[in-house]
Amino acid sequence: MQTQADLSSRLAAMERELEELKAEIVRNDAKMHRMQQRELRLLHSEDLQTLIHELTAGLRSSYHLQQVTVVLCDPDHDIRHLLLAAGTPAESFEGLLMVESLAGLAPQYTAMRRTWLGAFAACDHQLIFPQSDGLESVAMIPLTRHKRLIGSINLGSADPKRYAGEYAVDFLAHLGIIASACVDNTVNRARLLRSGFTDVLTGWHNRRYLQVRLNEELARARRDQQHVVCLMLDVDHFKSVNDAHGHVAGDAVLQEMANRIDAQVRESDVTARYGGEEFVVLLPNTDTAAAATLAERIRAAVCASPFELPNGEVRVITTSIGIAGVTPGPDEDDLKTLAESLIARADVALYRAKADGRNQVSVDDSQ
Repeated sequence: MQTQADLSSRLAAMERELEELKAEIVRNDAKMHRMQQRELRLLHSEDLQTLIHELTAGLRSSYHLQQVTVVLCDPDHDIRHLLLAAGTPAESFEGLLMVESLAGLAPQYTAMRRTWLGAFAACDHQLIFPQSDGLESVAMIPLTRHKRLIGSINLGSADPKRYAGEYAVDFLAHLGIIASACVDNTVNRARLLRSGFTDVLTGWHNRRYLQVRLNEELARARRDQQHVVCLMLDVDHFKSVNDAHGHVAGDAVLQEMANRIDAQVRESDVTARYGGEEFVVLLPNTDTAAAATLAERIRAAVCASPFELPNGEVRVITTSIGIAGVTPGPDEDDLKTLAESLIARADVALYRAKADGRNQVSVDDSQ
């Protein structure tokens, strides 16, 4: 028969269990509130830069973690180019790791279908946590696009029990779903903003825009009996830059090339990335002599000082430039063909400059 003391002891134990349950509910409510606030911040990210900041520094601060990294597989450099075009290269984000393949990065990527929790192991996780000092446990949350793994959010804690067993797997899996959707949406939004008439890498107009503007400028020149000049520029030995330093370095060279040309042209001039390492500058109401002077100034500006590459190395870059001009007659009615001819003649002059030794200006003399 239970004594009064036994009943009191059991009642006290039940009250302690009840208090522990209440405390657990409070902790879970707080955890849920933090998760909801964090997800709202992700969903409200209007651009890639903000989203990446929220996924790295934001999560690290919110969850009081030692390190948070985001790995994104970007084999075509699409995301890299979008970030560059926005003025924030991928290298400027602490915790963002852009890779061309997930293979060999961490063994968990081989068959990653759900959030992985476990102890930090340098042999497995060093590449996804470059600053790994003090890490004891790790959570890897998969990021997917169209059911394909494109990377992960990686949470690193100094607490060995923080990511052990099945700790908060549902919360983390939900975070991965939200983050995957946000990455997809912000990439698509950035791509849409930069598409149409804009080259993603340099922020210049693209070939499509050039074709439209060239027809407009030729029509204006025909009406006002003015001269239009086209400069076609090419980065000399560009393939060797990619071969020796990689495509990221090549992208940096193209960006700096666009910047140096921009610094020399007028606001009224039309600049466009024609394709690959070729650029076009369209000069309305300009004679060939003035165009040649400008081209020489651009050529000198490009090779005036070495280009700094992302890895810290420097390389001298030169450019070859071809020039062609035209004054449309008042009866000229086929402006499309005239535009194609102008581009083609500038291109021939460009290749003459390259054949003659590169790093020089060549003027078309067919008209």
